[in-house]
Amino acid sequence: MKVVVAHNRYREAIPSGENVIVDTEISQLTAAGVEVLPFQRSSDSIAALPVAQKALLPVSPIYGRAAQRDLATLLTTHRPDVLHLHNPYPLLSPWVVRTAHAHGVPVVQTVHNYRQVCASGLYFRDGHNCTDCRDKLIGWPAVRHRCYRGSAAQSAILATALAVHRPTWRSVDRYIALTDRIAAHLRDYGIPADRIVVKPNGLPDPGEPAPPGDGFLYAARLSPEKGLALLLDAWRRHPDGALGELRIAGDGELRPLAEEAAAERGDVTYLGVLDAVGMAAARRAAAVVVAVPTWNDVLPTVILEAMAAGRPVLGTAVGGIPYLLGVEQPGPAGGWAVAPDAAALAEALPLARAESAAFAPQARERFVRAFHPDVLTARLVELYRELAGNPE
Repeated sequence: MKVVVAHNRYREAIPSGENVIVDTEISQLTAAGVEVLPFQRSSDSIAALPVAQKALLPVSPIYGRAAQRDLATLLTTHRPDVLHLHNPYPLLSPWVVRTAHAHGVPVVQTVHNYRQVCASGLYFRDGHNCTDCRDKLIGWPAVRHRCYRGSAAQSAILATALAVHRPTWRSVDRYIALTDRIAAHLRDYGIPADRIVVKPNGLPDPGEPAPPGDGFLYAARLSPEKGLALLLDAWRRHPDGALGELRIAGDGELRPLAEEAAAERGDVTYLGVLDAVGMAAARRAAAVVVAVPTWNDVLPTVILEAMAAGRPVLGTAVGGIPYLLGVEQPGPAGGWAVAPDAAALAEALPLARAESAAFAPQARERFVRAFHPDVLTARLVELYRELAGNPE
């Protein structure tokens, strides 16, 4: 079985769960005996592109000539069974779907966000959820609000690309929706239900968890949609020290909020940016991991990492979080999901602390049952074989 994994990598300076998931999936597939042919471009490479290629960058989300040429060569040379697409923007373009089909190769896409419709991919702008571009032939609201990279010109190009590639997206042979929320988004977009498979991402099993620590860990990009302000509002409704320690890890535009909270209260610590070893240590030190985005977050990797480490998660009931935690499904839940408002979160914080020891084994069980790589890789290989007409 030969599979091309196509992905436009996000800039390495900005932590990307999607980059991590793609790298992890490639490793898991290779370990399962699949011959993986990576076809990746990095947004970090844009600054070093030749002048001629830079001149074509504005139209790359629509076509991406260099990428199509290179992909055609790879497909002709290796004759893969399937192409598995993740992020196509800006250097690959959705045109890779057409290029693969022209070579008789079926296409699977894992949908990590809402970018079939939304220029930013988030359904979120100016501090609130936004679906202004749904059901529009061209997403002019995205241009007006400069939703893509803060630029009206780049937003216009991407809005055009989304309009041009509506037939392209509808020709994808199978979609992998990470959660039920993404599956609903795809059905709303017009994708038939029988071409959508709900399969979350998985992470390597870190092994048996360490005994629970104490307090709470918040680890995320410090940007408005990730809910740091919401968490601090809820935290300040309790006396200093009443909930144990809140540790905050990450960086971004809201870093001053974290630093201010750490300066004013003895029970808040700002850890800054942590590498993988530092994050693992911070999880071990905590009893509960907090994931409280205010946008419809698809699949926060921090939740999977927490449950794998036997740490229950206090999350907001948005996007894919209830699905990840299993709060609406049979079997033990991996944590708690509450409304994304400060009062509800403030009420849940002491409850989560009190019940953390009881929920720790449930969180680990939720990971093993639903997100262990052995389970998910087998499902992915089965999907490849089905599309390639090779059931054995």
